Amino acid sequence: LYADPVVLNGTSVPVDELVGRYRALHAACADIEIELVDRAEAPGALTVVLRQRGRHVDPLATPVGTVAPAGRRFDVLGIDLLRVAGGRITDIWVVADELGRLLQLDALGPPS
Repeated sequence: LYADPVVLNGTSVPVDELVGRYRALHAACADIEIELVDRAEAPGALTVVLRQRGRHVDPLATPVGTVAPAGRRFDVLGIDLLRVAGGRITDIWVVADELGRLLQLDALGPPS
């Protein structure tokens, strides 16, 4: 489905690295559910709104460091804009509620 490499948020990423990121998420979380909330198509583009739910059970690498598992559940939204050429996804722009996930996992202290 993907061009190799694929451009992820403006950075060229080999597909095996992209797959590795998804595998790491699935290894760190149990009971993952992905719900398609909405989608919009245009020539050469697809935008999807996704709700991701799960339970954090193993260490999870995040932008603020690795979060130790605590068994907490999370429920976050993300928006992916996919560019398609030649039948393959060439670019992915992702906006995800990582702050919301970190707060739900109790990975950040209360605001000061």
